[in-house]
Amino acid sequence: MTKNIPLDAVQESEEAHRRKVVTRLARIEGQVRGIQGMITDNCSCEQVALQLTAARRALDRAFYEMIACSLNSHVEAAGDMDEIRASTKDLARLLAKFG
Repeated sequence: MTKNIPLDAVQESEEAHRRKVVTRLARIEGQVRGIQGMITDNCSCEQVALQLTAARRALDRAFYEMIACSLNSHVEAAGDMDEIRASTKDLARLLAKFG
């Protein structure tokens, strides 16, 4: 079972996804700078912890988006179900290691 997805369409989709993740990371970078400012301004530890939690969750979402992109790439490149299963096992290993 192979899909006939044009290579250009796959590359455009991956590029759009990369831009989206880079934008998300720029927002996270702004959050982290804000947290640094909060610490410098002697904000309460609870307020800082709350913002750290938000930044960590945003970074986790970026991580999972990249894993999903990788999964899509592997499935689109696979020629048959055995290749899809092998790719899925590799991604499951990555999630267990980093997730």
